[in-house]
Amino acid sequence: MEELLQWMEYIEDVRQERKVRHLLKDILVIVLFATLANADDWVEIALFGQIYQNYLRKYIELKNGPPSHDTIRRVMGMISPDILQQLYGKWQELLNREEGKTLKKIICIDGKTMRSNKQGNGKPSHIVSAWSREDGFGIGQKAVDEKSNEITAIPELLEKLQVKGQIITIDAMGTQMAIAEKIREKRADYVLALKGNQGMLYGEVKEYFADEELRKKIESAGNYKKTKEKAHGQIETREYYQTEDIRWMPQKNDWKGLKSIAMERKRIEKNGKKTEEYRYYISSLKGDIETLSRAVRGHWSIESMHWHLDVTFREDANATIDKVSAQNLNIIRKWSLSILKMMELTKKNLSMKKKRFVISLLPIKYLEEVLEF
Repeated sequence: MEELLQWMEYIEDVRQERKVRHLLKDILVIVLFATLANADDWVEIALFGQIYQNYLRKYIELKNGPPSHDTIRRVMGMISPDILQQLYGKWQELLNREEGKTLKKIICIDGKTMRSNKQGNGKPSHIVSAWSREDGFGIGQKAVDEKSNEITAIPELLEKLQVKGQIITIDAMGTQMAIAEKIREKRADYVLALKGNQGMLYGEVKEYFADEELRKKIESAGNYKKTKEKAHGQIETREYYQTEDIRWMPQKNDWKGLKSIAMERKRIEKNGKKTEEYRYYISSLKGDIETLSRAVRGHWSIESMHWHLDVTFREDANATIDKVSAQNLNIIRKWSLSILKMMELTKKNLSMKKKRFVISLLPIKYLEEVLEF
């Protein structure tokens, strides 16, 4: 954490120096710590700084006392989200610097609308995030005006990321030829979901896997996997099929690096009722059912992250209108979520929401232990 505090000092402060009463580093530390300690809006964040100012002075200056909520909000609207994302990334690098190389990481890309971030007839920000499933960590994001702009935002986001050798997963909206080409340009692999919006491609892949004889051939070739899980009062059975048999596909040459197609069949049994779901994919991966199934199953991690932003951090209830401030808070929440996942506060297995509540009871004690001051 001491190294991280040093990095904060390198963030450019665009404010007029003669008018600055509170250091940028001081404000960032207060916002991060307060968010971990169950503060969700600017007033609560400022109250945290006031109540714990004496202890915080061990690490930050606070030469003019703790900043007001208006000052915190205004300053957070001046910091470039790209710079704050880099700081978040530096923290992750410091954590991982002793680790050796591991298996290919799953990088999930998806968008989330910040529903309260609008004024009048204006549109709320829509944040497209790249989330590392293995690290539980956001590696980048791009803000757009609405969900339909994800298609143009994803290539721009990929351009900023170091994803060589990793696997990119994207839902059906992002299954575009240009996006597949960009992923291959970045020397990464892709697993892209198919739905009805893909028209003929979706229909052809669906029809292929509907053939029982073809599925049996895939099983005998070893490109099949079956899992069974019990959770939340239901039994989930998942079957994965992958094949490199794509010579018959009219569009195979339109998708850069396309090597295989896949299907996931999920059956749910609950209270005597059974339901089935089918999902289809195109991929640059060759036949490797373990890797393919890990990528398909791993995409849930970004959906889980979005769920936590709403449930654990109450993001959709936060009425921050300023777009930059809202983006920066989004990064702080993801950062906090990454920290919370590492924290063991009691012998019980607590939810992220309850971890924040526990920290709010004795915030400095737990923050000091986890952040290793």
